[in-house]
Amino acid sequence: MVLSDVFLAPLGLVALLTVVPLVVLYLVKPEPERVELPTLQFLTEQLGQSASSPLLERLLRSLLLLVQLVALVLLATSLATPYITVSEETTVEETVLVVDGSGSMTAVDGGTTRFSQAISAAENEITGTTSVVLATGEPRVTARAVPPDEATAALDELSVTAANGNLRTAISTASSIAGEEAQIVVLSDFADESDWPDAVQSARAQGLRVELRQFAGGGEDNVGLIDARFSGREVTVSVKNYGDRQVQRTLSLGNQQTDLTLAAGDVATRTFTVPAGGAPLEMTPRDSFPLDDTVYLAAPQDATIDVLLLTNDRNRFLATALSVIPEVELTVDDPPTTVDSDDYDVIVYSNVEPSRLLQGNVEAGRDLLEEGGGVAIQAQPNLPERYGDLSLVEPSGVAQTPSIRRTADDPLVRDITFSPPEAYVAGPLTDGRSLVQTGDGSPLIATADRGSGRILYYGYIEQSSSFKFNFQYPVFWKRAVFYLAGRDTLPELNRAAGDRLQFDAETTVETPGGVVTETAITLDRTGYYRVGSRRIGVSLLSEPESAVAATPLEERADEGGVPAREESRLVPQPVTEFFAGAALLVTLVELAYLRRRGDL
Repeated sequence: MVLSDVFLAPLGLVALLTVVPLVVLYLVKPEPERVELPTLQFLTEQLGQSASSPLLERLLRSLLLLVQLVALVLLATSLATPYITVSEETTVEETVLVVDGSGSMTAVDGGTTRFSQAISAAENEITGTTSVVLATGEPRVTARAVPPDEATAALDELSVTAANGNLRTAISTASSIAGEEAQIVVLSDFADESDWPDAVQSARAQGLRVELRQFAGGGEDNVGLIDARFSGREVTVSVKNYGDRQVQRTLSLGNQQTDLTLAAGDVATRTFTVPAGGAPLEMTPRDSFPLDDTVYLAAPQDATIDVLLLTNDRNRFLATALSVIPEVELTVDDPPTTVDSDDYDVIVYSNVEPSRLLQGNVEAGRDLLEEGGGVAIQAQPNLPERYGDLSLVEPSGVAQTPSIRRTADDPLVRDITFSPPEAYVAGPLTDGRSLVQTGDGSPLIATADRGSGRILYYGYIEQSSSFKFNFQYPVFWKRAVFYLAGRDTLPELNRAAGDRLQFDAETTVETPGGVVTETAITLDRTGYYRVGSRRIGVSLLSEPESAVAATPLEERADEGGVPAREESRLVPQPVTEFFAGAALLVTLVELAYLRRRGDL
């Protein structure tokens, strides 16, 4: 037998050479001098036996040598690190648990969710040192290298989200925090269509043991609301049957209701009017994946935006752009006229004759700003001085420019291509900020907050502008009207799970899971969120996440995918402590024998 088959450090057996001097010491040790005592001789003769036996004496003397030899052999053997081969699983002391917290894990199987089953299984995988990674859109390490009781507490605190999962990144994160001899256990339904198998292969290539535990029961009967598109005050939802048989479903939104019949794999669409303030759109009957059976619709309490266009030279392009916005109720009036700010949410001043503009018309704009409304001023060669502080530019004349540039990334102008004007009103900005400006720095699009209201300066002189022929022209004015009225569009108020809200400062947000104060928040739960006076609806709306039926891992492996479990490998398990313990025990026996003999 090769020594390496028994010892991890065969060189340690060199210590056996210490036996040689011990044996030599016993060989050169002089025999004890024998002295006959007459006083004892008659006793031995009377008893008919000798007082000492040479054979017994040699045995007793050799016993001490034997004990010492055994002690030296055991110590030398322990230095060579003897081992036995055991299964690799029995040697694992550190485990990294990757728990899938994506929306598909809420599918119900046998009365419990996949997520609950995964948590229960994860608790059985806890070892002496355990880390926990929650796989969501942005994987989170909730516990790192903690003892068993802390790992159990970390698992109990986990909750499933409605966001799309990112299993690949979660497994990569687990690999980065795992120790050299750690194992990774992934607990998921593996419905994630990302290239997570690559992450598993990469971790195994690093020498880490990766075990996959699948929980994919339930969801075979799923019919889901997978999309919602908004146009004006209407929403069009898409419904898909993921099951393998024909089903019937009913969609309800307030007092609106429609029935659907869907064959296996069918997708159908239906359109509803979103009620003021919004309401949940529900599909019945529910199935084993209820997360995609409801769309939480949010909408402004007042669905109509009342806009007044004050002009003495009606611009048909502007009037048309405003009138085709479904939410806008447009009124066009010619100064001089009487204006009551209480009747409108937005006032637009365009092509107004300075001599016909009444002070009351301007005061109506100021009153509207105080009430939280909006005012838009369009540039014209003879910009009325009566606008005063309503105008954000100090005019110095009309100029021409071959170029413009965007100076801010604002939702009002994002993704809109503004063409250079043939002529524009030159002059510096007096208030607010410029979003688009000409080559000499004159504002072309500028905004300013005035109290609780908002002002827009539109620097295109209409008769000298080609932008009015651009297909994005009505898009800009729709955004402008909603901005000036302080309203959010339906797409802004209705988000898909996994989106994020960003704030300029810490903001208190009421979420379906409680109240939080953050500068940014991930919308990872379905339901309604409230930020100040805004109510935002969050729904799953994800076709990949609604496809909760997952391919069994065994089939993936048969098709060339990654196996759920690696073949069991035999690894050396050192038993040095047993040999060292035996050597210590023999040494104690030696000491006891020497004491009994009287040498100690």
